[in-house]
Amino acid sequence: MSEPATLAEVLESLPVEERFILTMHYLRQMSPDQIAQLLKVPEHAVDSVISSGKARLSQFLGL
Repeated sequence: MSEPATLAEVLESLPVEERFILTMHYLRQMSPDQIAQLLKVPEHAVDSVISSGKARLSQFLGL
């Protein structure tokens, strides 16, 4: 039986851009607008990554 994945392991498994956006949003508490400005992308693109990343993290962590 395998041990559950840690948050660090799950984050490491994500694509770099997704990991960056999720880290900035959840750990650095940046708003989607701030992240979008930093990356020079539309805010809806950041919102989409946050939404899909949150779902993926929940799935990996069994939440």
